[in-house]
Amino acid sequence: MQSKLNITEFREKLGNSTEFGSLKVNWSPFRLFPSFGGKKPFYGFFDDESFHLTINSVKSPTYFIIKGKYKSVNNILKIDCIVEANSKIQLFWVKFSPVICLVAINLFFLFFAKGLRKGSTIVNLFLLVIIFYSRWKEDRKRRKLEQKFIEIFEIKLASKK
Repeated sequence: MQSKLNITEFREKLGNSTEFGSLKVNWSPFRLFPSFGGKKPFYGFFDDESFHLTINSVKSPTYFIIKGKYKSVNNILKIDCIVEANSKIQLFWVKFSPVICLVAINLFFLFFAKGLRKGSTIVNLFLLVIIFYSRWKEDRKRRKLEQKFIEIFEIKLASKK
């Protein structure tokens, strides 16, 4: 990917739009408030050639981070980045805990609550909705993070030919 910005403008925007801190602390109870005063859109860290950023939000955190490297080649800023899960365990829990709950509830209805078969249908439908919603929501958060990054840093996406 390429940015319309030069490398100094890019670093300046990184500094202005990133609250500096460890991505591991972002999910801990030690970081209760994202910032005092003006809120910056990203949380993470960066240096002269790489960055690790996520959305700066405690209310609606995302489990995805943007990892990347940047360099200037012939006065064109080249950015090589990917969006990936910050913690594989968190992402696994968000994606598969509703499925595990669905199986556990059905085992309960199968072995212990034989008289509640009609209730199990309602519970199963509710859990299926929760499963699809959780996956949709996490995908939406990933796309939102990526879109915000592209918008703030004025990135031109390479056209596929």
